[in-house]
Amino acid sequence: MSKYLALFIALLLSITTSWAGSLLPKVKRDIPQRGVSPFRAGQVQLATARLETELKALLSELGIKVSPRANHQISLELQTDIEGLPQGNEEAYKLSIASDLISLRAYTETGLYRGLQTLRQLYERGEWRARVILDWPAFPWRGFMMDVGRTYIPLEQLKQEIDLLARFKVNVFHWHLTENEAWRLESKLYPKLNDRGSMTRMAGRYYTQEEARELVRYCRERHVLLIPEIDMPGHSAAFERALGYGMQTEQGKKTLKALIKEACEVFDVPYLHIGTDEVQFTDKTFVPEMVAYVRSLGKKVISWAPGWPYQIGEVDMLQLWSSRGKAVKGIPALDCRYYYLNHYDLFSDIGRLYNSRIYGEDEGTEQLYGALLAIWTDRATLDTRQIIRENQLYPAMLALAERSWVGGGRGDFTSREVMTSDPKSPAYDEFKDFETRMLSYRKVFPPESFPYVRQTDARWVISAPFPNGGELRRVFPPEQAIGAIAPPKSLPSYTYEGKTYASQMVAGSGFYLRHVWGDLCAGLLEQAETDHTCYAMAWVNSPKEQKVGLLFETQNYSRSEKDLPPPPGAWDHRESRVWVNGKTIIPPVWTNTHSIPTLTSALGNENACSRPPIPITLKKGWNQLFIKLPIGAFTTREVRLVKWMFTAALVSLDGTEAADVRYLDL
Repeated sequence: MSKYLALFIALLLSITTSWAGSLLPKVKRDIPQRGVSPFRAGQVQLATARLETELKALLSELGIKVSPRANHQISLELQTDIEGLPQGNEEAYKLSIASDLISLRAYTETGLYRGLQTLRQLYERGEWRARVILDWPAFPWRGFMMDVGRTYIPLEQLKQEIDLLARFKVNVFHWHLTENEAWRLESKLYPKLNDRGSMTRMAGRYYTQEEARELVRYCRERHVLLIPEIDMPGHSAAFERALGYGMQTEQGKKTLKALIKEACEVFDVPYLHIGTDEVQFTDKTFVPEMVAYVRSLGKKVISWAPGWPYQIGEVDMLQLWSSRGKAVKGIPALDCRYYYLNHYDLFSDIGRLYNSRIYGEDEGTEQLYGALLAIWTDRATLDTRQIIRENQLYPAMLALAERSWVGGGRGDFTSREVMTSDPKSPAYDEFKDFETRMLSYRKVFPPESFPYVRQTDARWVISAPFPNGGELRRVFPPEQAIGAIAPPKSLPSYTYEGKTYASQMVAGSGFYLRHVWGDLCAGLLEQAETDHTCYAMAWVNSPKEQKVGLLFETQNYSRSEKDLPPPPGAWDHRESRVWVNGKTIIPPVWTNTHSIPTLTSALGNENACSRPPIPITLKKGWNQLFIKLPIGAFTTREVRLVKWMFTAALVSLDGTEAADVRYLDL
């Protein structure tokens, strides 16, 4: 083989890799074919077209005209046997792009719809080359849950979320409709449930039955399964306020059956979720009776676990929540254990999510359907868009969309091997590739709903923890380097009270020294102890003197906690500080100043993604960022889940992208 031929083949392979390299989720197989790019003339002829309405809408959106005289054809067909695809997989599809024909084949219309999403991505990204794509999901259910019982979210916003995520093959929307705060589904049988006086938050806001039917239709058009949830017998204070009796009474059960029947007539879907978690069961017949009744109406039943202690055959699916959620042999499971976005931070948890295996499995089975990300809105909110932004719905959902479609992963969500902080680890490399592709789709989403920026290029030096004896302001040797703009040539180590304290180089813009879920999840420190202080340092090279934004926090506020805001003039309740080139960076003026923990005080600007980045000036050449991170107790009166962590990212002044700088990498 000549060196020129070898070079040509290498170039061809690199191009072939890039063809599939930008798709999200990744496809199973992408096989290059001889041919030229179709649709050069911007018009196409429909040959055989199932999903004709959806296809025409997509072509119109892409600016492609349909003409019977066009030279290029597109064909969507259902077949019973398709070479290269697993038999019976309803989402599998085969997409062939030749010089004059695009052929999309699948076993079901859902498979065709998934293929159209790949077609959309290829066309929008200018990747029309001759190829054959064979693709199908590893897990059949890939979705998200919105808690609208506590916080009403407008129907149009829900539609937008569903529409955008369906483009990335997300196929389940779990609608948590009832809570202690409010009953959000209209009942014509018991209208008191929807009275303002029966609701303690966003009073009078609920979804009419017609709106519920409309959202079912909207989901079905996008081949998304809607799962309505009526939580019972717990989380039912709104029911009791409205009607004057509890669900586990005889009258309550009779009423609830009428409400279930009413809801089942509204929701033309196969499943009804009945909750059954976080409650004391005073009537041992309640759950079996309700399950039997729902089934008598032709619906399958989903329930939380832990919750009622189901045995085989007593429920149709268990949705696992918290670390105590365990699958029961013989009952299909849906994993939701570590996927509560209301506890996620801006950066670190997304990498962990992307690299973890769903319930320890590489792919779905009859016993494991997939995973859902959940957003709980325990804390009041100023703006429902804030829910999407602070919970990182879109970046996190894209991470799960790919993981659940592709399958695999590196370990459990709680393990060290899924962390992306080690720049030499396979987990880091895989996440960096995903991050690149994810950010290339950022413009698909509303900018205010996508605060994530590239973090894999950032590098930080983290010191070992020094014992502070409960004195959070105590000074340790690393502070002697504050303002040392010239970068070190090796990882620094320190001597203190006769002991040597090493440091480590990590990659990213957000780190847990101790994870929000404590010893359950791995953090940077293998053993995190109270009353210690760590330091974080970064040296960044700027190509010019420039103003950039600093996105910074030392406590990401969960959206389900009563936590108090930081004291005026402080970053947190534990004396954390930050310097840039030796200059102390003062925190913003906090919008919240209340001193009594409560869920009714909405988060203001406590979380970094809900406030403008702090403008700072970088010198041309090297600059130093220096952070002090003391910790006392892991739970306090002010903050229940003290997160020993920090977020620090240099971004554009509007916060939409990473700043043009280069980090020191030792």
